[in-house]
Parts: sequence; C-alpha cells; structure tokens
Amino acid sequence: MRRFWKTVAVSPQGEIALDGRLVRTPGRLPLVVPYPELAKAIAQEWRNVGETVDPRAMPLTGLANAAIERVAADPAGFAGGLAVYGGSDLLCYRGEAPLAERQAAAWNPVLDWARKRFDVTFVVTDGVMPVEQPPRTLARVREAVVAFSPWELAPLSPIVGLTGSLLLGLALIERAIDADTAWTAAHVDEDWQAEQWGEDALAAETRAVRAAEYRAAVRFLDLIRRGPDRTTRQS
Repeated sequence: MRRFWKTVAVSPQGEIALDGRLVRTPGRLPLVVPYPELAKAIAQEWRNVGETVDPRAMPLTGLANAAIERVAADPAGFAGGLAVYGGSDLLCYRGEAPLAERQAAAWNPVLDWARKRFDVTFVVTDGVMPVEQPPRTLARVREAVVAFSPWELAPLSPIVGLTGSLLLGLALIERAIDADTAWTAAHVDEDWQAEQWGEDALAAETRAVRAAEYRAAVRFLDLIRRGPDRTTRQS
C-alpha cells in the first residue's frame, strides 16, 4: 500500500486517524488504543511511513492489531495457549558441565523467583528428554497468564516465543527481571555454542531480527505500563 495521507492524529479516546479517517486493523476493526503513550508511538510509526507501508517497520501497530483482533476475541483461550509453554520451559532443561554452570547462574534466579511468586515447584532435568511439571505448577502459572489483559498478552506472546521461556516472560512482565537480562538468559546455550565453534553469519543475522522483534514487544509493554487513558477506560 502506498502512502496516501498527510496528517496523523490521535483522539482523546485513543483513535488513530489519517487525514481524519480512522485507521482500522486488517480485520476492519477500529484501531483504538486505550494507552496514551502507546497511541502516540503508534501514530509516530504512521508518520514515519515513506512512500509505501512496510509492516516490518511498524511493530507497535502490529501488536496493537493483535491485541484488538486476535487476543480480545478470546482472551482466556489465547492465554491458555500461551500458558502451555510452562510445561516445557527452557529454564528447566540443562546441559552438561561447564555449560550447566552458566545455565544455572542465569536461570536459577528466575526459577527461584517463580517458586516463591507462585508457591510451586519446578522439575529441572539434564538433557532434552521431556519431563512433566506438577499439575499444581501448571495450574498456578496458567492462572497468572489468564489474569493479564489482551494488551499485556499481545506483547507477552512474542516475548515468550522469542525467548523460549514462559518464566522469563512472566518475570519480565512482573518486573522481576529487566529486558536485557532476560534476553541474555534466553541465549546462554546459543552464546556457548558460538564461543565453542564460532559465530555463524546467518545465525547472527537471524538473531538480530529476533532481537528487534523482542525490543519492540518490550517497548509496547513499557508504553502500556505508563497508564491507560482514564476517559477510554470509563467508556
């Protein structure tokens, strides 16, 4: 799609408009963002469009579309699907020494936080063979995920997918860990392999793309944390 608009505006209700025409999601739902700072950032993405629209350069818009169309349509179902990651979390699968020592240093603090936060236990194993987590653990983690709003679930989903860890995502969204620490923890194995065998150029390029997606999701999360518009929340 070629750029056809000159002006971009945000209404007090969080509506994004191009030359006075309301922006809609791909499914034709109104793009209404109940978080002022996020709405401003999304509007800026539309202002930054060149001659043609490149969705890859508009990650905040994409996440807002997902929150409105995909997540809000069935928040519990979406959250339930995301919670499944808790059954095979990256942090519960360890390698051999000395890699295991690095994994423990990066992952054990998050596991300790999760144990205390949810009052549960986690089964940690050596190797890649799947292990079953206690039913109560899975239930408690699912409860936590289901409690999030569609606007929180939308960025949490790519964060979990990109890190391979629901626990890292939960620790990040609950501010028990910062974004850089979470990203580094998610790549302990990958960094170890690069040290042993050298860094592959294609793998480095792929990681850079994934890192950009991760930063966009983290930024989205940060922007909604700055508070919803009171008028929109009451409407």
